[in-house]
Amino acid sequence: MSFGQGGPFDGPGGSSSTPDWGALAEESEARARRKRWLWIGGGVLAVLAVAGIVTGAVLAGGGDSPGGGASATPAASDQAEPDDKPSFPDVSVPPPPNPQDYISDPKKDTAPLTPASLFGQKTMVIGEHSYPRTNTATTKDCTAAAQGALVSSLHHNGCRQLVRATYSKGGVAVTVGVAVFDSPAKATKVMNEARTNLMPLPGGGVPSDFCQGHKCRMATNATGRYAYFIIAGYLNGKDVVASETKAQQIARDGGSYAFTRITQRGKDQAAKAAEQQLKDAQKKAGQS
Repeated sequence: MSFGQGGPFDGPGGSSSTPDWGALAEESEARARRKRWLWIGGGVLAVLAVAGIVTGAVLAGGGDSPGGGASATPAASDQAEPDDKPSFPDVSVPPPPNPQDYISDPKKDTAPLTPASLFGQKTMVIGEHSYPRTNTATTKDCTAAAQGALVSSLHHNGCRQLVRATYSKGGVAVTVGVAVFDSPAKATKVMNEARTNLMPLPGGGVPSDFCQGHKCRMATNATGRYAYFIIAGYLNGKDVVASETKAQQIARDGGSYAFTRITQRGKDQAAKAAEQQLKDAQKKAGQS
């Protein structure tokens, strides 16, 4: 059996029917080498791609490394504090002082007691009512500013000073008096003992016979180591009776005003003490 020209085993030129086994072997080896390089190249590219992905994730702060360990880049909360971050000292401030302590304890109640410090405003204002001040006075002989049973009470309980102020408007007036003692107990005793009251303080349009020889409204009270008194009536000598309202109103306002001024004295001294406490605490913190 013979094959015609151009059969399947012919060489490139088709001139021989016998295969060139050497050439075929070299070609097969070349193809094998190309396949091996392709496999190696593809593997390297895959490794590089994976490495690039992992590196990008780590740089982005996305979490753990491929081995499951902690990320090399610390989270924001783990980063060290900057050296120039401002620091503040731990200042321990005691509780604010109680204003009542400063009108009850003579060792704390050291602010000046004068008509200017107690009745410095030119007008007494209580709610919607206002009354111009007409006169002020102070004395350390408390009995000189009192009348009746109050004289003895002030003396026996050791009154240190008595400050007075008078306010007037619309035909009525009130004298307000504040007496200071060594203790709240003394002030309370005077409040309970007093029967007759404060000597009225005339002047500035208030006649010298104001509340002298006719009925006036009188009252006594106490707070802290202070007792306070009011005497109120008409400028024309009219008696104050239960049915009238003007003199009783100014009497009530005078009592409220005296209490407010004594209380404010305590608040002012407590606020000053609190400010000093804060300064001392800040100074101590700065030294530590």
